[in-house]
Amino acid sequence: MNKDYSKYFTPSLKEARKRLNKNVEIIEYNLPKHLIGLGENKKYLIKTYGCQGNLADSEKMAGILEALGYQETFDDADADIIIFNTCAIRENAESRVFGELGRIKGLKKHNPNLLMALCGCMPQEEKVVDVVMKKYPQVDIIFGTHNIYKLGEYLYDAYFTKEKVIEVFSKEGDIVEGLPTKRDHHTKAWVNIMYGCDEFCTYCIVPYTRGKERSRHPEDILAEVQELAKEGYLEVTLLGQNVNAYGKDLNINYTFANLLDDLNKINIPRIRFTTSHPRDLDDATIEVMAKRGNIMPHLHLPVQSGSNSILKKMNRKYTKEEYLDKVSKLRKLIPDISLTTDIIVGFPNESDEDFAATLDLVTQANFEGAYTFIFSPREGTPASKYEDNIDNNTKKERLLTLNKLINEGFLRGNKRFEGQVVKVLVDGKSAKDPNLLTGYTGHNKVVNFPGDEELIGKIVDVKVEKAYTWHLRGIKN
Repeated sequence: MNKDYSKYFTPSLKEARKRLNKNVEIIEYNLPKHLIGLGENKKYLIKTYGCQGNLADSEKMAGILEALGYQETFDDADADIIIFNTCAIRENAESRVFGELGRIKGLKKHNPNLLMALCGCMPQEEKVVDVVMKKYPQVDIIFGTHNIYKLGEYLYDAYFTKEKVIEVFSKEGDIVEGLPTKRDHHTKAWVNIMYGCDEFCTYCIVPYTRGKERSRHPEDILAEVQELAKEGYLEVTLLGQNVNAYGKDLNINYTFANLLDDLNKINIPRIRFTTSHPRDLDDATIEVMAKRGNIMPHLHLPVQSGSNSILKKMNRKYTKEEYLDKVSKLRKLIPDISLTTDIIVGFPNESDEDFAATLDLVTQANFEGAYTFIFSPREGTPASKYEDNIDNNTKKERLLTLNKLINEGFLRGNKRFEGQVVKVLVDGKSAKDPNLLTGYTGHNKVVNFPGDEELIGKIVDVKVEKAYTWHLRGIKN
């Protein structure tokens, strides 16, 4: 007999599509008194999949859990609550999560009180919640991207009712301020400046999973960055699905360029941002970037395709020519800028001529790296209904051809730093060679060099001796 799930809040793509332009509610988070001590003598483990936005969300969930009294563990068998913070952008990301849910199913036999939670973008999809409820009964709590702040309440209900907790809201979304945050890094920090997306690219599920574009008030962002500066952080990355649209919903004549200008006045060495949408990248933002200061000379500007017909089918709202015009403006005002991008190959109806146009754009834009993908249809998006008329071998061949060109640009971009002294924010020891330290330059280049552990967490001068495709090798200057 099938269980009745009607009492739960489950997602609706139909509702998630709506843009009713309701006022965004600003919710100030306060830890309810009845939750204090809920996690005493308990341990948590968060498994994060996907983008920087998911990483930032996991930091907030960790902050909430530690406020409840939980302690972090990295051992599945030692955890009292395991949270899967998920990504829905591509099918393989979902497959990894389902595989992991199956792998650790047996943990409940050894620890019947173990709670498992699924959150993030995957639960915002109707089909996912249905699959989880039917095939993964070990999952106790399911919630989406709009209600992270209610995590403590969900745990409380799961402990004391011994029933599943499923609450996934399909709405435009609000903004929650004041969430406790346990940051993963001691010198680098994520700072959300806005949430959601209104672009509705035909291949992308994000507008349905993250809600409408809604900007945090500038005073809240500036206060957070100022506090990070006081705490000794050296680098802040501003996050949003489309940071260039920041402020358009605030009705206060304050844009992303204004925000960057104000952040440039704060005493923090490095400011980065992601992700930018080419349509909304304006001259004012480029001009503020050109002032340099703490705004880093690296821009990730996803193009997705170099074919105007494919860009139109993708609903990207710009042409190849318009994109290259913005690249030209960037290079004119910031000659040394490092540009990276995202590109999809094998989009439905992509012809040889369309693919050739993409290769031509890559050559003209002179990218120094790219995330490249074969088109992955996401259920609920318009492109999922397009006829997939390109065979897999052709898709793979195009990806290989594209990656060869991208990698040439990657190496060329690194070669220009040979013999130069660059400033490196040292992250830690190299994963491949513990005798080396590793970090990033202002241009977002990986640098490996020998040095003492005391340099970790500092910005140091390194002379680049050799450039490779994926990294630079140097010595401390």
